Order: sequence, then structure tokens, then C-alpha cells
Amino acid sequence: MPWQQQVADVGLELDTDTGLPAYREIVVTVPRQSGKTTLVLGWELQRALRWPTVQRCAYTAQTGWDARRKLIDDQAPLINHSPMRAAVDRVFRGAGTEAIVFKNGSRIDVLATSEAAGHGRTIDLGVIDEAFADTDDRREQALLPAMATRAAAQILVVSTAGTEASVYLNRKIEAGRAAVTNGDRTGIAYFEWSADEAADIDDPRTWRSCMPALGHTIDEQVVAHARATMSEGDFRRSWLNQATTSDERIIPASVWDQVCDPLVRPEGRLAFAVDVNAERSAASIAVSDEQGRIELVDHRPGVSWIVERIRELIARWDAPVVLDGYGPAGSLLDAIEGAGVHVEKLSSRQVANACGVFYDAVSDRKLQIRRHDLLDEAIAAARRRTSGDSWSWARSDTSADISPLVAITLAYERAASNRANGAEAWVAWD
Repeated sequence: MPWQQQVADVGLELDTDTGLPAYREIVVTVPRQSGKTTLVLGWELQRALRWPTVQRCAYTAQTGWDARRKLIDDQAPLINHSPMRAAVDRVFRGAGTEAIVFKNGSRIDVLATSEAAGHGRTIDLGVIDEAFADTDDRREQALLPAMATRAAAQILVVSTAGTEASVYLNRKIEAGRAAVTNGDRTGIAYFEWSADEAADIDDPRTWRSCMPALGHTIDEQVVAHARATMSEGDFRRSWLNQATTSDERIIPASVWDQVCDPLVRPEGRLAFAVDVNAERSAASIAVSDEQGRIELVDHRPGVSWIVERIRELIARWDAPVVLDGYGPAGSLLDAIEGAGVHVEKLSSRQVANACGVFYDAVSDRKLQIRRHDLLDEAIAAARRRTSGDSWSWARSDTSADISPLVAITLAYERAASNRANGAEAWVAWD
């Protein structure tokens, strides 16, 4: 797209006297879904394959897990389905060793987010993706010393706007805007696509003023749907690239990250929960143990698979099953019990209680959740449906399928209740 070409053309300029990059630091801030991944990957490949010497590229994201997921699940497949695959020697997928190694000796490595992550390394290109998540400079502090002896090194900072907690990105934006205002063309190349603060966020002209992918990979109908289903703060940050004053998520990302771990494994006393999304286009099964270790067991399109899958699970692990009896999953109650599985039908009051119990446990860091993309998406989009003095997860007006979130919520509350009531132990989940 033109915006990607512009950033690459300027950011990769070489000084005619030295032959070195004209800009050691490139800062890019654009709305979500603009094509940042393609830009970053193109930059990494240019370094790895077109530079005259062997290059070491280091990719970082908001967490080491996010960086691994981006490199292995997004970038590697893009390379594999392109002519560039012929240049790849090997893709390392093991935890802590994630990398794409090329036949010419160059490589793209995942770098952890700690300050010591770059110790002992030499880096030619350092990428700080999703910089909005950084409340300090630790990623940059890990990269810069490793780049100190490389005269042609560059650091690429890419992100969408954040909140007042996005200390690192906000400082970069302030410095970049000041450089533009002062006409400073040395050292830093700064690019920003964002809407004017006074602009009407419902006006398509505002969208066109700041969304460089609009008309290329996204259209106005997609943006209009996002505006209708997202909170104003989320829409401003994600689509208009405007920083807001607070995280409007029910559970802030920083709190959610602290209770998520890819290695969580429920064991001991178990409880299962089933949920179906409002459109009945997908369903979820979750499990929790009495210690608060939770996992999304299964999520598939449609609902026809649920009965057989839950029957298989309970045949192996004789554990209780719960569902929202007055939600979309309620219609499956007879079919599941017809398959020989006893199901506890929860009332609206019980579901609201489960939501409160789950929310408090997350806030107090009393549970652990096995990390899953669908859960990350659900919690980011989740909204409350208030009834009297209580609330439950809203099934409508969300931008993601929240059935995974509802399922882990109900499973956790049931397991916690079993612990409180001293229920008999069941076979361990594995």
C-alpha cells in the first residue's frame, strides 16, 4: 500500500557519503489493521536477504509469547507461501529458540521483553512491535546496547496509540512530533497517521483522513461495524489512532496478562462448562480445577459437535458440567442429558454470580488461565450486561465471540464452589 511504500522509501534511505542508513530510528504509529505486519516482515527480509553482510534481526512484541506467536504463526507462514521460502534454511519453533534462519546465515530471532534479553548478542535490526504496551523503556534498553557496535543498525518502533500508561510510546510520539515541527531531519524518521482530536469520529471523512488501509484492505462498512460495536475509547485507539486517557476494558490488558500463561494445566478436581455464542455460529467447552487453573478445551464452528464432545470428555473425566440455562446453550440441555451426561442448568442469577466471582478472582490474581488467542480476543471485546445490582457478560454488541470467556467463567465458579463444598475428587485432566 502507498503508506507502507512511503515508510520503506524514507526509512531505508542511505546516506550518499557513508552508505549507512540515513535514519537509525524509525517510529511508525498507525491504526490497527493497516498492514503493520507486512511492513515489518518486508523490513526484516530486506535486511536478511538484500544486505551485503550476514544480518541479525531481533523481533519483540508486548510479551515474549506475543512475539513468538507473531513470528511463528504470522510471519513464517507468509514467507512459506511466497518465493522467499527458497531462501529459508530452517524455522525453529521450540520455546526460547524461536527463529527464522536463512541460507545466507542471516536470521530473525524472537527477543524477550526483559532488559537483559539482548546481553551477549549483536543486533543489526531491532523491532519493537506494539509499543503501546510498554510502561517503561526495557525493550529499547535490551536492544540498543546490542546494536552499539553496528554502524548500520536500525531500530523500528511500530504501534497503534495507547493510553496514558503507554509511557514509552507516548515519549516517542512527543519526540517525533517535535522533530517534525522543528524540521529536524537527522537520526529519526517519524510517521503518524491519526485523526484530528476535534474531528467527528462518526464521519467517514474522518476515517479517510487517518486510515491508510481504507480503500485497500478494509472498507467503510467494516469501519462502520466497528464503530457500532466498540466503545468510543476502543474505537478511537484502534481505528483513529488516538491515545485515550484510560483502558476501558472491563479487565485491563495488564491485569489479564498477569493471570495468563501458556503452560497452565488443570489437574485434580475438575468442572466443565459449555457455552454457545448469540449467533449460534460457534460453541466452546472449558475446564477448571479447584485451584483456579483454567483452560479452553475446545472451540469450533456451529453447535452440532457439542453433545458428542462433552460425552467423550465426561466419559473420561467424571466431572460436573454446567451451562447457562437461559442463554443460547440452554437448548442443548436435553440433547446432552440424552447422551447420558448430567448437566447443571444455571439460572440468570447464578450466571451473574459466576461473573462476579470470576472477575474478583482475576482482579486478585487468584486464578491462572491457559493462554489462548480466542480468550484474548473475547476479554478485549467483553462488555457488561447489567441487571439490577448484578451483571453478566453481554452477548450482543461485541466485536468478538465471547463464548470462550463465558465458558471459562462458569467452569471456574463451579470448580471453586466444589472446593468450598468439599466435593469428592475426580480424575486429573491432562
